[in-house]
Amino acid sequence: MRRAGLFLCLLLLALPASAQRARDLGIEPGIFEPGTHNAITDVAGVRVGHRTLIEGDSVRTGVTAIVPHEGDVFNEKVPAAVYVGNGFGKAAGFLQVQELGTIETPIVLTNTLSVGTALDAVVRWTLGRHPNVRSVNAVVGETNDAYLNDIRGLHVTTEDVWAAIDSAASGPVAEGNVGAGTGTTLFGWKGGIGTASRVLPASLGGYTVGVLIQGNYGGVLTIDGRRVGEALGQYSFRDHVPAGSPSERDGSCMIVIATDAPVSPRNLERMARRAVLGLARTGSFMSNGSGDFVIAFSTQNRSTGAPVENVQNLANHRMSPLFLGTIEAVEEAVYNALVAAETMQGAGGRVREAISLK
Repeated sequence: MRRAGLFLCLLLLALPASAQRARDLGIEPGIFEPGTHNAITDVAGVRVGHRTLIEGDSVRTGVTAIVPHEGDVFNEKVPAAVYVGNGFGKAAGFLQVQELGTIETPIVLTNTLSVGTALDAVVRWTLGRHPNVRSVNAVVGETNDAYLNDIRGLHVTTEDVWAAIDSAASGPVAEGNVGAGTGTTLFGWKGGIGTASRVLPASLGGYTVGVLIQGNYGGVLTIDGRRVGEALGQYSFRDHVPAGSPSERDGSCMIVIATDAPVSPRNLERMARRAVLGLARTGSFMSNGSGDFVIAFSTQNRSTGAPVENVQNLANHRMSPLFLGTIEAVEEAVYNALVAAETMQGAGGRVREAISLK
């Protein structure tokens, strides 16, 4: 066992099993401080809701919704951008976001085969609130939870998506085995939803950046620079498992970034590109079968529909602190997903163990 792994294992052994977030374990990656809740909801107005489906011995899935602000998102579209780290996935609505640089609906995350249902549900949710709308670009992301969930059963319903959106709230965000993270796997352990934030010092603008991830991918787990996956004997290609085999630790990650900085869609895309560096810090190598998608938006400069809009755009040379804050928040959100997740048994009697905290 390498010294770095031994150090972290001893740290875990010394801590109570009730610890629920990375900072409860003394894991505080990065140089910037988190916000009040260390969550994407630290960006004022951003809300998160979950719908968790745990039924019988095989339904382990759900929906997570991120609502960009407290107003009418369709009529007050937010500046946005998308980035694809590795495109093995089924993201919906990305092309229009890329083309127009705005998001006009809540962002919904679910499982791979429920993207169609979620897309239809978000469209219906929007049409129900806007009688004259003839077109809407619903934004939906996914990861594949088929190891624990009866994904072919198509258990997510329109009502489940609506419930996630309508339950969205500010404040602390539930993590781990909830919503779209109910049946996911992370580095071979139980994965889930994770979130974190960073607040820049006043001298760097004082802006907040928040992140939420749906963690469902493999690699060689690294925690705050320590090679934990190797130390615990849980990592991709252990014993040279052939690439593409059922036992290879593969999967995906959806990342949603929010900020209150007045950032243009072009610079939001630059932030989104940095998010995958946060994944790399955790030990991801974006495998062949990993769909790594990023959505970034700003709560400032909302579109009013006016022919000419006056906006403020943060200058390029002021973006670097936001880049680093994004990377740090992604990294910690992954750790929070791992720490919060609990051991789960699902479809076919298969089990994903939680990472050991004792």
